[in-house]
Amino acid sequence: MIDIKRLLEEPERVAQNNKNRGKSMDPQAAIAWHAQRVELIESVQTLRTRGNEIAAKIPSVSSPVERKALVEEGKTIKEQVKEKEAELSHVEIELFTELKRYPNILRSDVPIGKDETGNELLRTFGEPTTFDFEPKDHLAIGIDLDLIDMDRAAKVSGARFAYLKGDAVLLQFALIQYAFQETLREGFVPIIPPHMISTAAMSAMGYLEHGGEEEIYHLKNDDLVLIGTSEQSIGPMRMDEIIDAENIPLRYLGFSPCYRREAGSYGKDTHGIIRVHQFDKIEMFSFTTPERSDEEHHLFLSIQERLMQGLKLPHRVMKLCSGDTGAPSARTYDIETWIPSQKTYRETSSTSNTTDFQTRRLNTRVRFEGKNEFAHALNGTAFAIGRVIVAILENYQQADGCVLVPDILRPWVGKDRIVKRT
Repeated sequence: MIDIKRLLEEPERVAQNNKNRGKSMDPQAAIAWHAQRVELIESVQTLRTRGNEIAAKIPSVSSPVERKALVEEGKTIKEQVKEKEAELSHVEIELFTELKRYPNILRSDVPIGKDETGNELLRTFGEPTTFDFEPKDHLAIGIDLDLIDMDRAAKVSGARFAYLKGDAVLLQFALIQYAFQETLREGFVPIIPPHMISTAAMSAMGYLEHGGEEEIYHLKNDDLVLIGTSEQSIGPMRMDEIIDAENIPLRYLGFSPCYRREAGSYGKDTHGIIRVHQFDKIEMFSFTTPERSDEEHHLFLSIQERLMQGLKLPHRVMKLCSGDTGAPSARTYDIETWIPSQKTYRETSSTSNTTDFQTRRLNTRVRFEGKNEFAHALNGTAFAIGRVIVAILENYQQADGCVLVPDILRPWVGKDRIVKRT
């Protein structure tokens, strides 16, 4: 949630930020609710002051008539306070509801654009893989090598589910070990978070507005939701807490399944495991100070690049434009990896600086030099494992049908190539 102080002091900037993101909220609505709130708070305080004066005066009044008048006035004031507090509660709910609609304020270096076509290419690593034979897509490879079974998964769970089998599972756990090896040296604390969180926690993370609720599996009987990324569970872990600055940055490395309804993706990526309802992901998360959050963001991106370079997969780094940046984020970088069968780059990891957008709702603060301020929160994918497996299968496939294992993963996979099981 954005800071109401910023909205009051810079309404034009907030309005322009909304416009750049393709949103049409008028700051004047929130400003009006805030003005009502201030007026009601002052009214309640004035009434309470008068009520206290009356209560203090009554014992010293000897006249029965005057005493009775003061008692009646005190009762009237109590009723007025009750009415004003009810009105204040309503206004605060309306103000909070209005503020929740606002996306985060973008960093000044974020390019302005409508959608992914406006994203900025920062750099590339390697050249798109070429072959002297007709390459297969990852699902064909997965079927031939008995690594992926979507047909049986469809019988059990429906569309967009898969069984990973055999060496694909070894690849997955090798990627996990590799990611942990590279990130733990940066001070990340490994964590396996709850896969279900309360709707209140999900709302605090900013994922129930802007259509996000349509992507979430909701267990209505228990008022729980399934997480779409570890970030959604790790962030609320420090809800209503104050973190000492000496413990900052506070870095976590989460591993979890992720669940997404993909409600807005009908007809997209229906082939294979690029877009599925359940996948596993390794996610970096950090709480830091406002002064260090951009530095932390660059660290996250450097770790992601190091991981992908170690796999020797062709990829590029993109800075997302205003219209393609998620509502909680002030800046987002994507790493897109070359997928030969699609002859294009596809997102395999992402990192965002959400500044104080999430921590303001979570009430997560940092104590520094005797002052408490809202922490900044950052998140970044180490590996969206399914998509990285897709990239490995397609880029490392050989003419004889086998798939070479990236050098850096071989100690964990225990072999240098994946062949069909006999």
